[in-house]
Amino acid sequence: MFSSETKIRVRYGETDQMGFLYYGYYALYYEVGRAEAIRELGYTYKEMEETGVMMPVVELNAKYYRPALYDNLIKVKTILKELPTTPKIDFHSELYNESGELLNKGVTTLVFYDSAKKQKTNMPKLLLDKLQPFFE
Repeated sequence: MFSSETKIRVRYGETDQMGFLYYGYYALYYEVGRAEAIRELGYTYKEMEETGVMMPVVELNAKYYRPALYDNLIKVKTILKELPTTPKIDFHSELYNESGELLNKGVTTLVFYDSAKKQKTNMPKLLLDKLQPFFE
């Protein structure tokens, strides 16, 4: 299993009239967590895209337990529970407030997509090599 954590402060412009993080921004927080998790491995989305491999989202599920509030420092935990053997990859996200309370859980499913061939492809070998040690 691979796990990564990053922190994001809830900005005023991301909140609704109640001062709660607007529900649509949770997906953006998941994306920040994914990008930082890959960066932590020594690889980036940008590097992957430069090789012609994209990662479009094909499914997103979220469950809300309690609100994230304006100016809260949110811990975004990003987890890969399984090493993908197909073009599909599931990123599990958990958001916590500063008190360690679980606010939200989500699963984002993406596919590896070869932009030149216009078809699904397997995970780039460089990323696979970086992840493999976490699943042995």
